[in-house]
Amino acid sequence: MKAGLSEILSEKRIEVDTLKRLGLPHKRDHRDFSVRDFKAAVCRPNTLSLIAEIKFASPSAGVIRTNVEPLAIGRMYEEAGAAAISLLTDKKFFGGSLHLLPQLKKAVSLPILRKDFILEEIQIRESYLWGADAVLLIARILSGPQLEELLHICRDLGLGAVTEIHDRSDLEKALACGAGLIGINNRDLDTFEVDLNTTIELAPLVPAGHVIMTESGIQTGKHIRLLRERGVKAALVGTAIMRSADIGAKVRELVCAGKAKHGESEGLRHNQH
Repeated sequence: MKAGLSEILSEKRIEVDTLKRLGLPHKRDHRDFSVRDFKAAVCRPNTLSLIAEIKFASPSAGVIRTNVEPLAIGRMYEEAGAAAISLLTDKKFFGGSLHLLPQLKKAVSLPILRKDFILEEIQIRESYLWGADAVLLIARILSGPQLEELLHICRDLGLGAVTEIHDRSDLEKALACGAGLIGINNRDLDTFEVDLNTTIELAPLVPAGHVIMTESGIQTGKHIRLLRERGVKAALVGTAIMRSADIGAKVRELVCAGKAKHGESEGLRHNQH
């Protein structure tokens, strides 16, 4: 049976309470790394950049890949041309681990996005200490004041922040809170249904000057080209890559599809503003 969003959040609140009770370590060797510029890495001229995700399982897909060597996969992503790496760190529902983050940071030179269900400030400070360069903030699970505060903390720490939205209400909240990098999730977290039209419909509503990222449901180079023409600057892809028989070839396919051909328009959205 699939775990619903409410179940995931209930478990996450228990984890956060435990983290707050135990406290953050006073010192970690992990933060010897400097913060890599996630936004700059994914904002390349005339390109839809690929954020390749290391993802072991999910409530909707079950086990995605077994016998995974995450550091080798991270190096493969970098060699194949990904602009950044997303690491799912939720353990119970996605099979991830925060402990992989500093190891991955040492293994690659790309910025790393920590993808998890972040509810409170302590999780952002935890992300920073373990070497994350950016974090995912989900508008749907945060109030306006909470989102605004967490974005402010990210800026103070120098971390990138992807504010994830799924509908107009989420978008309005994100914009009101000063989010600059908008991640449009094509998956409805309540039903787990995926529809690429979510990005196609919401992207034109994002004001110029903001960076649009798309998440979930991207399977092929054709999808990448379609979304690039809608002004999308980055795509986060996990399942399609991790399930591929040839991970490197799949990443190269998506990376190549994101590059505009000579003389081709950068995107429809730019012609609309």
